Amino acid sequence: MSENREAGCGCGGGAREAEVFKKPSGWTTGEIATPAGPVPVVATRLGNRDRLDIVALRLGIGRGTSRIRPGLYAVGRPDASSPVFVSANYKFSFDRLREGLDGVDGWLLVLDTKGINVWCAAGKGTFGAFEIARRIEATGLAGRVSHRRLILPQLAAPGVAAQDVAAWTGFQVVFGPVRASDLRAFLAAGLEATPAMRLVRFRFVDRLVLVPMEVVPALRYLLAPAAIVGLLTVLGLVRGAGDVLLWLAGALVAGAVATPLLLPWLPGRAFSFKGALAGALGAAALVGFRGLLAAGPSGLLQAAATFLCLPALSAFLAVNFTGATTFTSMSGVKRELRGAIPAIVAALILGLVFQVWRFLAA
Repeated sequence: MSENREAGCGCGGGAREAEVFKKPSGWTTGEIATPAGPVPVVATRLGNRDRLDIVALRLGIGRGTSRIRPGLYAVGRPDASSPVFVSANYKFSFDRLREGLDGVDGWLLVLDTKGINVWCAAGKGTFGAFEIARRIEATGLAGRVSHRRLILPQLAAPGVAAQDVAAWTGFQVVFGPVRASDLRAFLAAGLEATPAMRLVRFRFVDRLVLVPMEVVPALRYLLAPAAIVGLLTVLGLVRGAGDVLLWLAGALVAGAVATPLLLPWLPGRAFSFKGALAGALGAAALVGFRGLLAAGPSGLLQAAATFLCLPALSAFLAVNFTGATTFTSMSGVKRELRGAIPAIVAALILGLVFQVWRFLAA
């Protein structure tokens, strides 16, 4: 019931509850009475504030505090026989779920996943059988519904042992579709998911919406070196700041934009290789545009530095996209990094040596 990557994992925290959980401004519409006490009713139409939150999260802003209070919520006018949907307390996940339930009467059991989205929380262990059992007990869910069935997001499956949930709580786990937008069709089909509902898509548009989340963290890596080079240039301690800034800008475009968008078409399996290839194409364009190969020994040194530094930086940024994809594994990423990081560092050092050599020879 989540998107491929729900605007990032959103790990973070605060000291006091008021700092941790989002205030329910605009997304609660009242309360519904139950034998075990009132339950907040949430809107199924997103407001302007909700949409602004999503834009901010897509840009990596406020991820650490985008969590709602765990507990039980309602959509529509549910009764004791209405379905129970389980969600993470990352607000983007919660928003996608309630939006997908427009026109449905149901209960939302929100787990304390520490503000992490469904898929990441399942991998980190915060979306699991123990937390489900704890939340069922804390909310008195068994006294509010007459059935014993929970509908969980399919992407939570890696972290949830359904047999443990049944043994500890008496509730049966049913895994719903990948996307919350398919929930109404899933309910209409008697809780049967079609193959299309089970398919995790990672199309061009899915990768496109993730690009801002790659660019913003990349800027954090690149702005500091750019500022340092600029300051040293102003102080007269180095020359050629423009070359370094072009490397940084080119690496940003190649590693954080081009690599995600062109991912299926870039050869190789390693993200570092894909990023290095995209960076090499960018370096070739830059060298050709500036005519460095025809500029004598100084131009050749500059071209060598460009062909080493720009792809290395691009490869480093491209590796970060592994966390957004639907098919990478932690072990595979660690294995790649063991070989990629030394190669990236070596290329950067050698490229900087060529750059210094060019300055000294000028």
